[in-house]
Amino acid sequence: MANIVLAEVTASVSELKRNPMGTVAAGEGFPVVILNRNEPAFYCIPVKAYEALMEKLEDIELNALAEARMSDGKTPVKVLLDDL
Repeated sequence: MANIVLAEVTASVSELKRNPMGTVAAGEGFPVVILNRNEPAFYCIPVKAYEALMEKLEDIELNALAEARMSDGKTPVKVLLDDL
């Protein structure tokens, strides 16, 4: 069965157990796919990459909320940032 792998670097579970930090470092700041019996089991993601991912996700959620509120038919209220 074919699998989609969304990273350029792969490692086995055995490699991860043997040298966890080396496995993370092999990704050079990007995710590493951890394979179990040659199938993707999970992604090993460095802290900075995970934090950036969470920040982007939060931005997307906030934008969706703002757009929903803008399309509710009510007239927007203009506010100056200095007034907040």
